[in-house]
Amino acid sequence: WQEEVVQLGLVDPVTTEVVRLRCADHHDCYTWKSLRLAVAREHGLDEDLAQRAMRNDEDLDKHYALATRFATNLMTQPSAVTGEDLTELREFFTDDQLIELSLDVMKWNYQKVSVALGTDREVREGELSELHFDASGKWSFS
Repeated sequence: WQEEVVQLGLVDPVTTEVVRLRCADHHDCYTWKSLRLAVAREHGLDEDLAQRAMRNDEDLDKHYALATRFATNLMTQPSAVTGEDLTELREFFTDDQLIELSLDVMKWNYQKVSVALGTDREVREGELSELHFDASGKWSFS
């Protein structure tokens, strides 16, 4: 199912990456924090935004701040997502996009196992690598 989720495309690549990075930082996953989604970079993601998303900074553009807060709530306490939160989110995202964001968060939470076991490592120590997905949803890096 994870390979199917990364092929969804209702949410723009930068927002998808902001959410992925928030998940990676929340779990302190060295592997996923060391990667940047190439297509998000092509659509304007810069390292400043990536770092602010991981820290869940409140000074993010409103739609990114809402998406990272939504991701954090889903990871930590799903019942904390309120009707008011959903109203705010719907200013920027359709219900189908909110479903996709929810699936993204679920997909990027599987790294908990490697973090817990201590098997997560930077892809290239001290360097960022580009994350790519092929047509079948398999990931690779360069």
